[in-house]
Amino acid sequence: MQSPRIERALISVSDKTGLDTLVRALAQAGVKIYSTGGTRKFIESLGIDVVDVAAYTCMPEMMDGRVKTLHPKIHGGILCRRDHADDLEALKQHGIVPFELLVVNLYPFRQTVARPNVSAEEAIEQIDIGGPSLIRAAAKNHAFVTVVTSPGQYADVTAALVGDRTTTLETRRRLAAEAFAHTASYDAAIADWFDTEKPFPHAIRSTFERQDLLRYGENPHQQGALYTATESLPGSLVRARKLHGKELSYNNLLDLDSALAIVQLLDRPAVSVIKHNNPCGAAEAERLAEAARRALAGDPTSAFGSVLGFNRTVDAASAEVLAEPGLFIEAIVAPEFEPAAIEILTSRPKWKANVRLLAVGELSKPQPALEHRFLAGGMLVQTADNQPDPEEEWKVVTRTAPSDAQLADLRFGCSLVRHVRSNAIVVARDRALAGVGAGQMSRVDSVRIALEKAGERARGAALASDAFFPFADSIPLAKAAGVATVIQPGGSRNDADVIAACDEHGIAMIFTGRRHFKH
Repeated sequence: MQSPRIERALISVSDKTGLDTLVRALAQAGVKIYSTGGTRKFIESLGIDVVDVAAYTCMPEMMDGRVKTLHPKIHGGILCRRDHADDLEALKQHGIVPFELLVVNLYPFRQTVARPNVSAEEAIEQIDIGGPSLIRAAAKNHAFVTVVTSPGQYADVTAALVGDRTTTLETRRRLAAEAFAHTASYDAAIADWFDTEKPFPHAIRSTFERQDLLRYGENPHQQGALYTATESLPGSLVRARKLHGKELSYNNLLDLDSALAIVQLLDRPAVSVIKHNNPCGAAEAERLAEAARRALAGDPTSAFGSVLGFNRTVDAASAEVLAEPGLFIEAIVAPEFEPAAIEILTSRPKWKANVRLLAVGELSKPQPALEHRFLAGGMLVQTADNQPDPEEEWKVVTRTAPSDAQLADLRFGCSLVRHVRSNAIVVARDRALAGVGAGQMSRVDSVRIALEKAGERARGAALASDAFFPFADSIPLAKAAGVATVIQPGGSRNDADVIAACDEHGIAMIFTGRRHFKH
């Protein structure tokens, strides 16, 4: 089947990004342009001839623009099958012209309902009717019509205009698939807005667009890809700009996301060090370079081959810390990087030529959200554990209360322990991570590992646990290592024994009342 030559284009867009370049290319190629409302006025302002759809259909736009393109002379020109004699006869009989190109994007419904205090009337008026109908019609008839729904696709059209003014069937089929995905996502956003069951709606309709094919998944024999959620926010990893380095891996992305989640919760300049999706170092300080130095000192052995997260722009002083001999870093994510920092990180020994640098822009505190976790044949959904613990609910349960300095370490440890695989124990001293015990089946084993990692740094330190201590056996271990304070949720049937053990050993302990399992 021969691809039809583009003779006529119907254009009606809300987002006019790049439209001037496209319509100039169409006009130069001799394509006749039909348009509506604001799009028509925009094209006319460029000095380009355009046919008013209302003049063509002999039906004016009505009802404040609600009815513009819902007309047989429009949809007939889009849906006509060029290899069906009856369809061609219908065009002739009813004075319908065929369209070979449709350029349409939709009212900004998602952006409208994201605004604070938007009214129901405003939202409903941003539900596009004619646009999705046009897109679906053109996508259905992609054998003869090229459908374009995004400024990012304009290059496909302009490339065709340079040649014989045709697009390939393969291109039209790809654009049709993207068009149907576009309208499906749009309808999902509308359905989500109407669904009043919060926080768990009747159906989950989130849509994702493939952003990258990865070299492989967790392991080389697995395939992998990165998809971006339509509603993902600025400041998230998937929106990051890669400033330097080779392709990111599946595991890099998992670790970078965890690194970013940790530093987002910390107010002072902070750095996190992630290895195998667990923090092996983290610190906050008055200066970012000092936070970086102390974070890397948390577990220097494990920091080799790690990824790092920063909650401030990486400056030259911090880059100098990272560039010290013997250290190998896979990737770094931060709001931004100073040019001098980029120069330092990319011009030192050979491995630094491959370090990935990702800038996510200004960070904001994590917003309440839902987390999704896939099971075979289904999905678990929960509210994310990404909000600070309410300190007004904390209770000192021992005879000894923590000092202000100790309380700062307890806060830091409590912020970190939720990011460690349970059973999780962290040891924190001077607002830096000194030891981590992660993913053990026995909590006392996690305590032993964390204390062993901390070594002498455990003296005077705070120990944080993601869940209650089922027995008092961890407290003598903490005392022997020199731990001064403990923070945990409480709630065990043996809480009294644990409190008594702390009192016996002169350890101050706080119950938060909130567990932070991370399975």
